[in-house]
Amino acid sequence: MLSALTEVILPVVLVASLGALLARRFTLDQPTLNKIQLYGLVPALAFSSLMKTTAPMGDTIRLAVAYGVVSLAIGVLAWLAGRFLPARSRRGVIACAVIGNNGNFGLPIALLALGEAGLDQAVVIFVASLILMWTVGPAVLGSHGGPLGALRAILRLPTIWAVALAGVLRATGLSLPAGINTGIDLVAAGAVPIVLLGLGIQLGNMGRLHLTAPVLTAAVLRVLVLPLVTLGLGRLMGLSGLPLQSLVLACAMPTAVNVLMIAMEYDAEPDAIASAVALSTFASIPTLALVVSNLALFA
Repeated sequence: MLSALTEVILPVVLVASLGALLARRFTLDQPTLNKIQLYGLVPALAFSSLMKTTAPMGDTIRLAVAYGVVSLAIGVLAWLAGRFLPARSRRGVIACAVIGNNGNFGLPIALLALGEAGLDQAVVIFVASLILMWTVGPAVLGSHGGPLGALRAILRLPTIWAVALAGVLRATGLSLPAGINTGIDLVAAGAVPIVLLGLGIQLGNMGRLHLTAPVLTAAVLRVLVLPLVTLGLGRLMGLSGLPLQSLVLACAMPTAVNVLMIAMEYDAEPDAIASAVALSTFASIPTLALVVSNLALFA
């Protein structure tokens, strides 16, 4: 566990802490940085990873489906737990339990813990989590756009189109010109450190932590319950080796910071959700170290 902390978790914490310090020291344009990540760096990383991965397309789809199944399971558990909480808090608990930080937290940790092959798997899960975020998030936290509105939100994400293009090229055996691929790879190479700095900046800009019953419930479900549920369901679905390791690792991630952005948009208790994001992020450090140190058991 000590080696997991020093070799995998510590580098991530150091880079994120630098982002938090920069946020405290300077006035940084967080929305612009978010757009650079969402519309530039991450689509390039998704395309580059999917074009280079040696995993069969069937295994990739299976992993994405497995992520959807475990997300549904924790959503049901969060709904059951929410019945004992104030009605207004239930939506936030479900969103915080279901939507994980598989981008600016999950990608760097997957790379450090499982190498390039693990990063390929993490990108697949990240794309699945994006779809989940922009469907479940607005639906649970108060959007009235319906299925059509959710579909529009998903289709506006360039990562989805990058994945689609990579899928078409792999299925047809075609490729982009070498110069274009090199340019995409250059952008992709900057994705992991920049999104990690972005995480630190977002956390550095957060306010005071409020340890209420809904906040504690959401954090416990996300950080402690979900990894165990994922391990059990993953084995039931026949996963093993790197796919199972990647899935468990992804589901040990804290609540996504973007849940707060969605909550602010729909005025769905943003202060409580900000606390849940921060608490789950800090609490995930020892639990992630435990998961990383035991990944060999999931092989």
